[in-house]
Amino acid sequence: MKNSSVIRKILYALITILAVIIFNYFLFRVLPGDPISMIMRNPKASEASIEAIRASYGLDLPWYSQFVVYLKGLFTGDFGTSFVYKAPVMEVIGAKILPTVVMLGLAEIVAIIVGIFLGIMAAWKRGSKLDVGTLSFSLITYSMPTFWLGMIMVVIFAVNLRWLPISGMTTAGMVYSSSMEMIADMAAHLILPVITMSILLIGEYALTMRNTLIDVLSEDYITTARAKGFREKYVLRKHAMPNAMLPMVTIIAINLGLVIGGAVQIETIFSWPGIGNLMYEALSARDYPVLQGIFLLVTVCVVLANLITDLIYDRIDPRVRN
Repeated sequence: MKNSSVIRKILYALITILAVIIFNYFLFRVLPGDPISMIMRNPKASEASIEAIRASYGLDLPWYSQFVVYLKGLFTGDFGTSFVYKAPVMEVIGAKILPTVVMLGLAEIVAIIVGIFLGIMAAWKRGSKLDVGTLSFSLITYSMPTFWLGMIMVVIFAVNLRWLPISGMTTAGMVYSSSMEMIADMAAHLILPVITMSILLIGEYALTMRNTLIDVLSEDYITTARAKGFREKYVLRKHAMPNAMLPMVTIIAINLGLVIGGAVQIETIFSWPGIGNLMYEALSARDYPVLQGIFLLVTVCVVLANLITDLIYDRIDPRVRN
C-alpha cells in the first residue's frame, strides 16, 4: 500500500510536468511582438536575411513542426538556442542559477528562522503586546508589494544614507587585492536584496506558524499533557511544535522550489544577475527559448518540492498516507 502510494504520487508529478511542457510551449507564442525584429535589430534588413534568420532558428516551420522539434530537444537535453545570447539555453540559464540560489537561499534561511520564532512566540503569548506587534508586523510585510519595498530600501540605505551598494553582484571595475576583499564586496551587495526578500517572507511564515500553533494548543492532547503536570515549554516543544510544523513544511518546500526561479522584481530592482533578472530580459526581448527553459526549470523544481513534501508527510504524520 505504501509503495503504491509513492508510485501514484510520482505518476501525478510526471503528468503535471508533461502538462506544463505543453502549456509552456504555447504560452510564450501568444505574446505580442515578433522575435525576429528583436533578433535582427535592423529595420533595413533584406527579406532574404530575415528568412535566413527564421530558418536558422526553425521559425519558418509550421507551429506543429516546431512543437515536435521542441519535444525532441527536451528529451535529448537540448532546450534550443537563445535569440539574444546566441548560445545554448542551458548555458545561459546555468550561468545565472548560482547568484539566484545564493541570494534567495540566504533570504529563505533568515526568513524561516525569524518567521518560525516570531510565530511561536506570538502563539505562546497570545493576546499580549508581543502577539499584537508580531501580528501587525506580519500582516503589513505580507501585504507589501515587492517592488515598493525594494525601492524604499534603495532610497533609504543607498541614496540617502549611502551605506550599501544597490547594483550588481560586485562593484564594477573593482580590482581585488585578495579573495577576502572580493567576498566582502559580494556580501555588501547581498545585504539589501537578502533583507528585502526576507522581510517579505517573514510575514508569511510568522502568520502561518502562529495560526497553526494556536489551533494545535487548543487540542485535547495538549490539555492532557498540561494536566499531567508537564512544564509549558516542554508541552510546546515536544507536543505542539511537531504537529504545528506540518503546514510550515508545505509552505517552505514550495518556496524553496520557487527559489530557483528567482524573484523577478527583487533581482530587477537591485540588478542582481540571477534567473529572475534573466527572465525579465528574456521577456522584454521575446527570447522564447530562454523563457521556456526558465519556466520549465521552475516548474520541475516546484513539482519535485511538492513530491518530496508529500513523502516527508508520510514520515511526519502517518495519518495522511490514506
